[in-house]
Amino acid sequence: MNLSERKIKILEAIIKDYIVNAEAIGSRTISKKYNLGVSAATIRNEMSDLEEMGYLIQPHTSAGRIPSEKGYKLYVNSLMEEGQLDEAEKDVIKKSVVKNIGEVKDLLEETLKLLSKLTNCTSVALTPKIRESKIKHLQLVYINPNSILLVVITDSGVVKNTIISNALGLKEDKIDVISKVLNDKLIGKVIDDLDESFIKYIKSQMINYSNILDNVFESIVSNLIEIDDLEVLLNGATNIFNFPEFNDIVKAKAFFNMLEEKKIVANVLNTKGIKKEDVNIVIGSDNYCESIKDCSVITATCDIDGIVIGKIGIIGPTRMDYSKIYSVINYMGNTLKNSIKKKL
Repeated sequence: MNLSERKIKILEAIIKDYIVNAEAIGSRTISKKYNLGVSAATIRNEMSDLEEMGYLIQPHTSAGRIPSEKGYKLYVNSLMEEGQLDEAEKDVIKKSVVKNIGEVKDLLEETLKLLSKLTNCTSVALTPKIRESKIKHLQLVYINPNSILLVVITDSGVVKNTIISNALGLKEDKIDVISKVLNDKLIGKVIDDLDESFIKYIKSQMINYSNILDNVFESIVSNLIEIDDLEVLLNGATNIFNFPEFNDIVKAKAFFNMLEEKKIVANVLNTKGIKKEDVNIVIGSDNYCESIKDCSVITATCDIDGIVIGKIGIIGPTRMDYSKIYSVINYMGNTLKNSIKKKL
């Protein structure tokens, strides 16, 4: 970064002012609003230099300047300080996570509601890849002579409960034995590895309980393996209208069309950008999707010992409050990670 301290202060003032007011700012306004210790004429010359260097844009001949994409990147990379969440905000996040801890998908859905509210942006999440998860626990629970409850828990926090038929009319003690054997044989197995040959092997070890095992594996397949591997969660899509940049109906329509394509949204969330701790920030044209080249995406990945539990993020205009939103997502991501780790 080859900028003088004065240029940096002027650029930072313009970015912060534009984030709040969404209006181009001139040298006279900067001179009055910010105590930079130099005249409006000097500020005007510095702004002209910053424009030539690509950090500012002059949208109209007689207007002031606004930050360019390059200016935002410099700000996020080198100038931005993490905003401080107050204790009330932290408390709301903690209570929301604790209240909704359970199946990861449900937790992420509730997290997105809060994230949209705190950031005023559109929030998105990717759920775990079920097929790549491992079985952490499996249990058969006797209900009555006709029904058995199958409980499957994966290492990504997904919990599935299914009622299966007690076709052999087995009593509780027999079901407990089958449950223990199955749990011992399946714990640690990747869901995607439960193929036909493996199922056939398990059935050969418990030949007398073939009917029950058919029901067990059919339930696992229908509830886990055959689930669409990619699921995108969304909240606050209409929040984009809170920003004047999206008063343009064509731009707004392109944004909503993008949100309907889950593979595109997944690629948007997985695009590499500026890394700060566990947070990833993608600005403007660096985005995967052309229709959101005027947006920025901030994400946090929740993983436990390398196992991805989920990913949360927000999509908003490049004129977003990076400091505040970064702080919210970073704190929320860490709170999710720690809470899920305790649960698992």
